[in-house]
Amino acid sequence: MVNNIRALHILVKTEQEAKDILDEIKNGANFQKMAELKSTCPSGKKGGDLGWFGRGMMVREFEKAAFALEKEEMSEPVKTEFGWHIIKLIDKR
Repeated sequence: MVNNIRALHILVKTEQEAKDILDEIKNGANFQKMAELKSTCPSGKKGGDLGWFGRGMMVREFEKAAFALEKEEMSEPVKTEFGWHIIKLIDKR
């Protein structure tokens, strides 16, 4: 069982914003650059890098989506109490 993951994310206010950003990334935009430009989370300044984290450290919806991803896979928009996230899994251990 995977205990820790490293992920990047982009946080925005609306589902439509998240969908638009996801489309840009799928069409070649750099995830980390988009995080720097668009994310409302302080981690955006670091390209959305959340570092390593374990189960129970993030809100439930975010954690469920992040731990379900494979390496280098991106999530569809995920709603939490903070807004809408796009999550990209970097590594598992």
